[in-house]
Amino acid sequence: MYVHFDGYPDSKLPLLLAAFRYRFAGDLEAMARHLIDEVHIGWEELGTDLLDGAPDALRRSLTGGDEFPSRQLTNVYNTDGTPAERELITQDGTGDLEWAYVLHETGIEVIGLLAYDRGPVVGWDTDPRSPIRTDPGAWNPDSQAPVVPPRVAPRLSATAPSSAPASRKSARR
Repeated sequence: MYVHFDGYPDSKLPLLLAAFRYRFAGDLEAMARHLIDEVHIGWEELGTDLLDGAPDALRRSLTGGDEFPSRQLTNVYNTDGTPAERELITQDGTGDLEWAYVLHETGIEVIGLLAYDRGPVVGWDTDPRSPIRTDPGAWNPDSQAPVVPPRVAPRLSATAPSSAPASRKSARR
């Protein structure tokens, strides 16, 4: 399904990974119905409503606190003035598109269309906060996806003594 606004992996992949886990509770069929089957022409934009059910901290981490709804394309017309109809995007008909995302049982295949006709699959268990490269050449189908697990500060338990030195207050001048 075509998405008009910001299709880069560092924008769409975290949103899709979190949506699968939280809004759709791991139900790939429900996610596909929502993103593909229930759409008339395409998406103007995928919004933060896909993060419904996600923990607030994750939601803030992915959006910076900005909230915006998903919007479908409406009032789209062909050059001859007739209403546009849904177009099937296939491997042979990607036109000027730069990125494609294919939903699989194991994860999302990310295809950098400017370099490849296939891509690596990013597993559904990937942390949506992971840094992601957006260079199409980095998405080689024969390599690992250029997604790096995020650095997360280790949590100290309440019973474990801290080995970090006590912080000193800085002197005010």
